[in-house]
Amino acid sequence: MTAVDLIVLAVLAALVLGAAAYVVRAKKRGVKCIGCPSGCACSRHGGQEGCGCKGGSSCGCPK
Repeated sequence: MTAVDLIVLAVLAALVLGAAAYVVRAKKRGVKCIGCPSGCACSRHGGQEGCGCKGGSSCGCPK
């Protein structure tokens, strides 16, 4: 492995660890829908309609 390969692996590992840490922290805070703006409680999770999410988002919020 060259130095460039090690740098690329380090950057990828940092990105994956950062994303995992974000999800773990959000779940500990009780966020029900991590992909939504401000972690709103989406309708499919028993939240309110019009929670501020855009229709077609990954959490299934109403349009």
